[in-house]
Amino acid sequence: MLRIAEISIHSCPIRSLGGKDTGGMNVYVRELSRELGQRGHRVDVFARCHDLKEPEMMPLGENTRLIHLAPGEQETMPRQDIYHYLPQFLSNVHHFMEREGIRYDLLHSHYWLSARVAEQLKAQLGTPHVATFHTLGLVKNRARPAEQESELRIDAEREAIAAADWVIAFSTEEQEDLIHLYGAQREKVAVIPCGVKVDLFRPMDRGQARRELGLDQAKILLFAGRIQPLKGIDILLKAVACLEDHSELCLLIVGGDAESADEMARLGSLAAELGISQRVSFLGAVAHERMPLLYNAANICVVPSYHESFCLVAIEALACGTPVVASRVGGLATTISDGQTGYLVPQLSAEAFAQRIQLLLGDEELERRLGTQGRNSVMKYSWSAIADQVLEVYQAMTGLA
Repeated sequence: MLRIAEISIHSCPIRSLGGKDTGGMNVYVRELSRELGQRGHRVDVFARCHDLKEPEMMPLGENTRLIHLAPGEQETMPRQDIYHYLPQFLSNVHHFMEREGIRYDLLHSHYWLSARVAEQLKAQLGTPHVATFHTLGLVKNRARPAEQESELRIDAEREAIAAADWVIAFSTEEQEDLIHLYGAQREKVAVIPCGVKVDLFRPMDRGQARRELGLDQAKILLFAGRIQPLKGIDILLKAVACLEDHSELCLLIVGGDAESADEMARLGSLAAELGISQRVSFLGAVAHERMPLLYNAANICVVPSYHESFCLVAIEALACGTPVVASRVGGLATTISDGQTGYLVPQLSAEAFAQRIQLLLGDEELERRLGTQGRNSVMKYSWSAIADQVLEVYQAMTGLA
């Protein structure tokens, strides 16, 4: 059995989702680690402490521990600032390993900050390293030129991709970006999607879900994710305003934290300008375990992002039997089958999204058919199936079973 170090520095996997630095990556690290632990592998997840009252070491699942390390004195810190504390984080990892008498068989890093630390651990200890980036700076710069990622990040990504033994990409699109934008070797990039808990995210009675949530609108649209410009929520608000009749419609926006306050205020002002404020509800962060209620309550889940390397929200919605209308970008082009499980919108325009939303809202049979096909399409994304594929990479790196 393997002893594995999963490194997720900037965002602890047990933090509430929907904040500025919390999303699908948190779920990926947590659920993959738990699945590996259930198979008998011993997994330690290293993350920056997000709450100084939390213990250093916490159980995360069978054979799986969360190790909180605290570089810097602030509980909340911009990602760019964390870079300056990476040497301290690295030193803390060494101290933990020495104290516990541990040597890991492999390192799996998540995001560029973690890859930076894993590179140095590999150089010092000779431990194999696989990197998963979740997002890439150059791809984000192409998607939103107005919000440029730093050269520091992009250079660090290039160095990590060159140094890592393997890289895991979530889609063939991401694989091509790694190869053509960063010079990755194709044979060292494995394409393995994210997973979904198909037993938690499953279809349920819509009426019951709405009653539990206290919702009584005839038609419900759902957005879930971080509240930031890259997610295209302004496009969705404008699309709602374009619908022929939105008097019986409610748009639920899930996500956000204190750091998202300015963007939420901007979006609230836009909804008022569009005359749809009474149809839009900002719900804030919602516990992951309650998200199946929201997916099932909704007629459609809308993902108007400028870019998504994968988009966990989309497959969670599909697993609940809820059609998805999404941008044709990144991994969404793989997870959504256009006209079969939802619709892919090639143009980032409110009118194009409104057209597809209107089509689904006006045809209950179409909505049901796409929902059923959506559920069937994501069974291959069970965490058990994903862990099988990740373990193949781990075993190829280490030669160990």
